Amino acid sequence: MRVPDLDLDLLRGFVTVAERGGFTAAGNALGLTQSAISLKVKRLEDILGKRVLERGGRAVALTREGETLLAYARRMLALNDEAVRRMIAPPVAGRLRLGVADHFIPRNLAPVLARFTQTYPEVRLEVEVGRSHELRAAMTDGALDLVLGKRRDGETEGRPVFTETIVWVAAPGWEPPADRPLPIAMLPQGCMFRDRALAALARAGIAFEVLYTSASLLGVAAAAQAGFAATVLGRTGLPPGLVERPGLPACGTAEMCLFGDAEGRSALVDPLVGFIRDSLEAAPA
Repeated sequence: MRVPDLDLDLLRGFVTVAERGGFTAAGNALGLTQSAISLKVKRLEDILGKRVLERGGRAVALTREGETLLAYARRMLALNDEAVRRMIAPPVAGRLRLGVADHFIPRNLAPVLARFTQTYPEVRLEVEVGRSHELRAAMTDGALDLVLGKRRDGETEGRPVFTETIVWVAAPGWEPPADRPLPIAMLPQGCMFRDRALAALARAGIAFEVLYTSASLLGVAAAAQAGFAATVLGRTGLPPGLVERPGLPACGTAEMCLFGDAEGRSALVDPLVGFIRDSLEAAPA
């Protein structure tokens, strides 16, 4: 039996429906009518011989087969878009000194940088990882061109790239002690995630102890991985050995933005931002 080829246009329609939650919203995003999007999904289902979406009134939901297909479809579209950018985009060259907040590592940074340098070998990309406010100070001093970091509450500066959900995490199976305050590991004072976490615990009336402080996010994560304490991290960058810990107060979201003259360096910045967004869209939920 010949294996059929999947049409990327049909996959893009399916992925957009899944991400936007409906055919009308997907049509608006792609500049098509609701019926055109519905037809694309129907053609995809005909090729596969399986239903990928359950239709119920205005709402749609992924079937089990649809959940499986969604992961593959995102990867296929990301690779297609990367190939098209490489083949038809004008040559990109230059030097870019980029600061990246350590909340964006370890899961996302290395694959993004590898893809970027493979696609744009003429770009000299120099990367420094650290805390957002320290990187932005270095940029002000002329040591960095751009910074991918957190936008503080009430701030309007920066070009938004993605929204990060702040979550409590701990080692699998870890339980807070019943006879003493909640042990937590945190970055030093001045970290927005720390401020959010401590304020949320205070509002909830939960007693806590900051038992471990490290200037390195990997150091904080290591304390949690060892079962010493809980901590807060961005959901997109959870390292192995940590899982979300339910039952603790929500800490909200943080905007990750590009700071600096992104417009003036658009030929270098726009492809990099595209890779970052691709990596987040392709990552498992």
